[in-house]
Amino acid sequence: MTLEELYNAAIAEGIANDPRGEAVVRNELELRKSEYNKLSESEQKEYDVERLVNPYDDTRILYGAKDTKIMRAIVGIDMEGPELLLADRLNMLGKKIDVVISHHPEGHAYANFYRVMGIQPDILANAGVPINIAEGLMDERMHEVERKVMPVNHMRAVDTARMLDIPFMCMHTVCDNCVASYLQKYVDKKKPSRLKDVVEYLKEIPEYKLASQECVGPKIVVGSEDRRSGKIYVDMTGGTEGPPEILSKMSESGISTVVAMHMSEDHIKKAKEANLNVVIAGHMASDTLGVNLLLGKIIKRLGAIEILSCSGYRYNNRID
Repeated sequence: MTLEELYNAAIAEGIANDPRGEAVVRNELELRKSEYNKLSESEQKEYDVERLVNPYDDTRILYGAKDTKIMRAIVGIDMEGPELLLADRLNMLGKKIDVVISHHPEGHAYANFYRVMGIQPDILANAGVPINIAEGLMDERMHEVERKVMPVNHMRAVDTARMLDIPFMCMHTVCDNCVASYLQKYVDKKKPSRLKDVVEYLKEIPEYKLASQECVGPKIVVGSEDRRSGKIYVDMTGGTEGPPEILSKMSESGISTVVAMHMSEDHIKKAKEANLNVVIAGHMASDTLGVNLLLGKIIKRLGAIEILSCSGYRYNNRID
């Protein structure tokens, strides 16, 4: 496969697994095209035209020729300067690395990743939260995240890749969509009655089983083992955490338990106030599951490549 084929396949699978549904995603892309056509010539020159075909601002080819042939990739959760130097060292040792793939965004994909939070209101609406409330609370949170990333030196890793001449890409929400879709179907099928059952069922999944052995497995952080799980909402996609205030609205809409990658102390406090159970599945393990699911689909679609894993990522062949 080529770098461009890998990138396009990642986008296609991200759309296919988007919790909003493919029709909603396609409609969003059409709206972007309509808005783009209304821009002035100078505004169009500044516009990231990838947004017209790729709905996920945090998934991009960051450096490298699109026709680069990919036979071996080194993949990790956070791939920055040290990992790019590792790839360069492996190249020097004769183990040619064709592309470095980061799950978490870098470069302009990181600068704009707050935009993917816009998918959260639709997902929450599907779970029963009124769309006006979801959108109203999300707007300010998106601006908060935007302000937070503005001063970050987001091009450091990309500049390193450029100077070492190593193709570099990131795949964030496309992977998170895969794990969100997979886990929601999984818990819906398993129907765990108690929170301890949620944890045990998660540990049956290889990525979480391994994480448990590494002391970072699934854990109940709000609630107790014998609490009934009720309606379970899997919160695994949409860039980063939404506003803490949304948790009370989720509880009011009938959600009893949230299964998340991670949760801040402010969010945990709000969950307790709302009597909302929270199970933290684990950040690195959930990201690893999402990357494995996506790579499995890409390899099935385009053919095998060798995967070297590092930076918190553990490759597991998920070609079904």
